[in-house]
Formats: sequence, structure tokens, C-alpha cells
Amino acid sequence: MNQHPRHDQNDEEPDLPPSKTKVKQQMHDLQDLGAELVALGKDQLAQLDLPETLRDAIREMHRISKFGARNRQMQYIGKLMRGVEDTAPIVAKLNAWKGYSQQHTAHLHQLERWRDRLLESEGALTELLAAYPQTDVQRLRALIRNAKKEQETGKPPKNYREIFQVLREIIPEPT
Repeated sequence: MNQHPRHDQNDEEPDLPPSKTKVKQQMHDLQDLGAELVALGKDQLAQLDLPETLRDAIREMHRISKFGARNRQMQYIGKLMRGVEDTAPIVAKLNAWKGYSQQHTAHLHQLERWRDRLLESEGALTELLAAYPQTDVQRLRALIRNAKKEQETGKPPKNYREIFQVLREIIPEPT
């Protein structure tokens, strides 16, 4: 007779209900998803296919200012999220928006690095011209020269900011 029947099931478990811990984690995940929905603007929220009760609860959340009431409302939104049959399209849309914003942020960081390199070395301008030949060299040189003077004299960084805007025009954002 077999003393350990659980080991002979060939990794097939019977259909057991999810553990209490797993259910709790799923509830927290849905509440977190609800918090992301609350953080969205009206335009983005309108693009999502949400039940009207959930949409109303999110609108109500924006009107609540007291801490305890906000916590209760978030729990209510989490409860309503459990009623949403398929959260995958919502999550996919949020991830797409986040991906865009991460990509956009990376592009802005790239522009900032170019600006800093242009102010630090002459070789960076040559490199930029090789990569982006459509650059207005005279304008950019003048901005770099003026930005360096601003830094030396402690003036407001008007030309420093202008270099960023010029780079934004020159270097396209990846799509």
C-alpha cells in the first residue's frame, strides 16, 4: 500500500479553491488597479470600458478629501473591481499608456544628456551633426556659447533651456 498518495499524482492537483492568501493577494491587486484608475484623467478614463457603478465610484473618489473616507472609497472601488469580469483589457490599456510615458521619459533624458554633452565638449557637437545633419549649426553654437556665459555669470538658464528645445526639434521621438 502506498504511504504517500499525494506524491503519485504526477504533479496534477485536484481542483482546489484558491488559498486564502491567494484570494487576498488578488483583492489587493484589484484595489491597486483601482488606484491606478483613480489616478487617470477624465479623457483616459473615458477610453476604458468600465461598468457605470465603477466609473461613478471613481468620480466620487475625486470629490472626497478626508483620509478615512478616501480609504473606504478605495476599498469600495476594489470591491467593484472584483465585479469586473475581465480586467485584462484595462490592464493592457494602462500598460500601453505607461509604456508610452516610460518611452517619452527616456527620450527626454536622452535630450538632456545631449545638452549636457554639448556644453562639456566640442566633440559632442560634431557627433550630433554626424547623426542629425539637418541641424542649424550656427544657431546651436550661439546657444551653447550663450549658455556657457549664463552659467559663468549666474544668469537665468534661458539659452540652456533653448538648447533643449532645439534638440527636441532635431531628434525625433521614437514611436
